[in-house]
Amino acid sequence: MKTLLAVILISLPALAADPTPSVAAVRTACGSDNVKFSVKSIEGQPSAPQPEPGKALVYVVEQNDRPRNELGKPTVRVGVDGSWVGANRSTSHLFFSVEPGEHHLCSDWQSLPPTIARLNPSLAIFAAEPGRTYYFRARVVEVSLSLWTLDLERVNDDEGRMLVERSPLSDYQRKK
Repeated sequence: MKTLLAVILISLPALAADPTPSVAAVRTACGSDNVKFSVKSIEGQPSAPQPEPGKALVYVVEQNDRPRNELGKPTVRVGVDGSWVGANRSTSHLFFSVEPGEHHLCSDWQSLPPTIARLNPSLAIFAAEPGRTYYFRARVVEVSLSLWTLDLERVNDDEGRMLVERSPLSDYQRKK
């Protein structure tokens, strides 16, 4: 009984931890809320670019493969180090270059139907090395009826290349 009580007391801080990202973490990774993008998909696959000399290449694939989807085709913005770099819509991908070093990545909803509640942005940190390519998946996840979130995760190179090959390239323009 004493052991059980000790385990419960030791676990309380972990259970009480807030899973939502801090305001500082969001500001470090995402961009301004008033930046919006219009997005179209480009069918057909252009050849995969090589990283620019001295830089790393990052792909972000939005994966929205729900059979029952009240969201329609959501637009998900992608930010790095506090600035939006582009957006995906439905199941598509984008890519961008980064300097070597630690980077803070963000995926967040641009907008959703008013009947749908959203959870906080999804964040990731990675250390870029020159000449390397990194793949991330922003998966649209249904948490409960009318509550959706994004799960941003790094995927291995083989899975990343497959996701890119199976999704159209995003053609995004910043709205004025």
